[in-house]
Amino acid sequence: MKHFKLSEFDSPDEKGSGENMCSEFLEKIDSARELAKTPFKINSGFRTIAHNRSLNSKDTSSHIKGCAADIHCNNSIERAKIIYSLIQAGFRRLGIAETFVHVDCDNEKPNAIWLY
Repeated sequence: MKHFKLSEFDSPDEKGSGENMCSEFLEKIDSARELAKTPFKINSGFRTIAHNRSLNSKDTSSHIKGCAADIHCNNSIERAKIIYSLIQAGFRRLGIAETFVHVDCDNEKPNAIWLY
């Protein structure tokens, strides 16, 4: 990857767990980062089941599969750049919040865009 280290995707409770990230996901997010021409700060990448549960997230979370990340954003201009680049890179599942954008390539779930 050109723009990320696997450690950026580590679950906070398991050092080195970023290596569990799906290669398709990593290729797409690296491409999106290149297109956006703005840094992506990963708030959450791979999650262990224990960490995911501590966040009160469902056991069906794409983070557990290593095919999702939450990207920090500070403002609407940055959010727009991130979202546009993710779509250009081929992502079809986005969750939009005030302070982050969720993205995943979970093929077991339908294409969707949602708000938090």
